Amino acid sequence: MEHAARGARAAGGLTIGLLPGDDPDDANEHIDVAIATGLGHARNAVLARTADGMVALGGGLGTLSEIALAIAENATEALDWLFARMGRSS
Repeated sequence: MEHAARGARAAGGLTIGLLPGDDPDDANEHIDVAIATGLGHARNAVLARTADGMVALGGGLGTLSEIALAIAENATEALDWLFARMGRSS
């Protein structure tokens, strides 16, 4: 997410980091407002439930859990778009 924050800030945006740990200093240098939730992986559920949209690029198990949670929250529009681009249907 560091690259997304860097781009958003370069374009004049305000960057907010919702961090899984307890220390706001763990945010990367491109975050303007760091919110240390102390939620660990539960932070992924908060993101999936409250986000207007999600983009998943690379990553590991945390990214996979965010995708699963977004699907569980009925974020099917994004899946329909993705499957359409792949020549499939959801």
